[in-house]
Amino acid sequence: MPIITNIEDLRRLARKKMPRAVFDYVDRGSYDELSWRANVDDLRAIRFRQRVLIDADNRDISSTMLGERVTMPVCIAPTGLTGLVHGDGEMLAARAAEAAGVRYTLSTMSICSIEDVRGATEGPFWFQLYVFRDRGFSEAVIERARLAGCTALFVTVDLPLRGQRHADIKNGLEVPPRLNLRNAFDLLTKPAWTKSVLMGKRKTFGNIQAYLKRQSGDKTRGDVLAAGAWANENFDGSLSWRDLAWIRKIWPGKLVIKGILDPADARLAAEMGADAVVVSNHGGRQLDGAPSTIAVLPKIANAAGDRIEILFDGGIRSGQDVLKALALGAHGCMIGRAYLYGLGAMGQAGVAKALDLIASELKVSMSLTGVRNIKEITGDILFDRPSDRGNG
Repeated sequence: MPIITNIEDLRRLARKKMPRAVFDYVDRGSYDELSWRANVDDLRAIRFRQRVLIDADNRDISSTMLGERVTMPVCIAPTGLTGLVHGDGEMLAARAAEAAGVRYTLSTMSICSIEDVRGATEGPFWFQLYVFRDRGFSEAVIERARLAGCTALFVTVDLPLRGQRHADIKNGLEVPPRLNLRNAFDLLTKPAWTKSVLMGKRKTFGNIQAYLKRQSGDKTRGDVLAAGAWANENFDGSLSWRDLAWIRKIWPGKLVIKGILDPADARLAAEMGADAVVVSNHGGRQLDGAPSTIAVLPKIANAAGDRIEILFDGGIRSGQDVLKALALGAHGCMIGRAYLYGLGAMGQAGVAKALDLIASELKVSMSLTGVRNIKEITGDILFDRPSDRGNG
C-alpha cells in the first residue's frame, strides 16, 4: 500500500483501482470543463497571511453545521452512484463520517437506499432531494427521510436539465449506464472493484427502486435500466420557488437550497424560509463557464450571510481549502470528490483517511495563521482578499 499524504495520493490510487468509466464520472466536469478547473485553480490562487509568535498551540476545529455539533466544519456532500465507486459505498462513507464526528449527506440518486444508510449508522445523517416531475416521489421520499431521522433536507436546484459530460457519454456511464466493449474489457482488469460492487447490497438506484416497486407492485420495475430511465424522464425543468415553498411546508427539519451562485438567489432562499444555502456549481458538472464557487462566495456571504447559513462546495482538496472558504464567509464546507477518491482507493478506510487529512491540514494552517478556533477565522488571515484587490 502506498504512503498517503494528501487527497491527490488518494486520487491516484483510486484511478488505478476503479474502472475508467466510473473514475471519470467522479473526476470530470461538463462540456469544456472551464468551471470544473476554475473551482480548484481559484482556490489554489488564494494566499494566506502567515502570523508568528501568536499562541495557537491548542487549536479547536470543532464547530456547528445547521445547528448540529461537528468535530470540524466539513460534511460529506451528496454524490450519485456512490455505490458504484465501491460496493455499499454510501453505507461505508456514512459510517466513516459518523466515526469522524461529521455529517453525511445521501443523494436521491444513490445506490444504497435511505433505509440502508439508516441501518448502517446510529446517529443522524442528511438527505439530498432532486425534485422530479412526479411529485408523488418527492412526497414519498421526504417522508422516508423523516422516518429515517434525517435532520436536514438539501434540495438541489441547479439541475433542471443535465449538463453534458463528454467523458460519461464516451465511456457509456450515463443514466441508465450503457455497456460497451471498452468498458467491458476494463471491468475485467479491475477484479477487486468488480467483487466489491457485485457483493454490494444493491445494484440499482435504491431510493427510486423502492418507489417504483411500491407504485407498480412489479419487482422488475426497480432494476437499474428502469430506474435510470424513470429518472431521466422525470427531471423537472419547471422547478420554481413555488415548489420550494411547498417543500418547506411538508418538511419539518432544516431546509437547505443547494446550487446557489448569485446573491439575489441567496436572498430569495432566505425569504422563502430556507435555513441555509450551498454555494455550488455542481462541481463544474452543469453550467460550464459559470464562475468558480470561491469567486462568488464573498458576495453571497455579504448579501445574505446574516440571514441564512452559508455552506460551500467546489474544488476542496485540503484543509487549507476549507480554511480559505471559511475566511471568505462560509459557515461550513462540503466535500464530494475528495471523499470519493478515498472511497475508490480504500473503501471506508479511504474516506476516513480523507477526513483525517483535511482535519490535520486545517489544524496546522490555523496555527500558522495565528487562529485558535473556528470563530476567530476572518478574511484577515488571507494575504490578498478579493475585496482588497485594486485598493492600493
